[in-house]
Amino acid sequence: MAGIVKLLVSDTIMSFMWVWSSVLIKIFVHKVLGFTHHDTTGEFVRYSLSILNMFFFAYLSKITNGGAYNPLTVLSSAISGNFTKFLFTVGSRIPLQVFGSILGVRLILYTFPGIGRGPQLTVSLHQGALTEGLLTFTIVSISHGLTAKIPGSFLTKTWISSVSKLALHILGSDLTGGCMNPASVMGWAYARGDHITKEHLLVYWLAPVEATLLAAWTFSYLKRQSKQEKVKIN
Repeated sequence: MAGIVKLLVSDTIMSFMWVWSSVLIKIFVHKVLGFTHHDTTGEFVRYSLSILNMFFFAYLSKITNGGAYNPLTVLSSAISGNFTKFLFTVGSRIPLQVFGSILGVRLILYTFPGIGRGPQLTVSLHQGALTEGLLTFTIVSISHGLTAKIPGSFLTKTWISSVSKLALHILGSDLTGGCMNPASVMGWAYARGDHITKEHLLVYWLAPVEATLLAAWTFSYLKRQSKQEKVKIN
């Protein structure tokens, strides 16, 4: 029981910290260092700090025995587990991740009024859903591949995962924000008051969740086929 409570607390705190980390990085780069939004050096510094930030959160996940800030991460893991784990993830972990994100954004806007409005959709509904879906499918597939192919190599897996997430984020940033994190988007959408709109639910929840399920099932199918081929060869 203590382990479950620790995991739920970790999810809430890490989700809270995640929305804060992205804002603090931007403030540091643009306000403290003075780089403009179109400065190449400034963008390089910001992306470098983003990768370091992802390493930090990967380490937090390791020391908390699975704490996470992204619903898609825990959902992807829960799909391959038993039904009890799936219910625990959907009914407890994901809601607390959303709660942590909302709390974090509320405090951000209270501390830094006018800091921004978070990720927003700049293309059509279908284009946005397709974009978030493809980005999510790609990163979930990469995550599953890293788990299977490079067991035990924390630095290598985290580096590949972090660079992949950053690259995908850049690709989708001008269209949907390239978030691949429904809880984080929910925090900003709730603050804006558009968290129950069709655009938010379809683009930032339904499309990524469907892509996560598809990626997990695809990987599971390919892995099963690979094992069957090895058995036939042997």
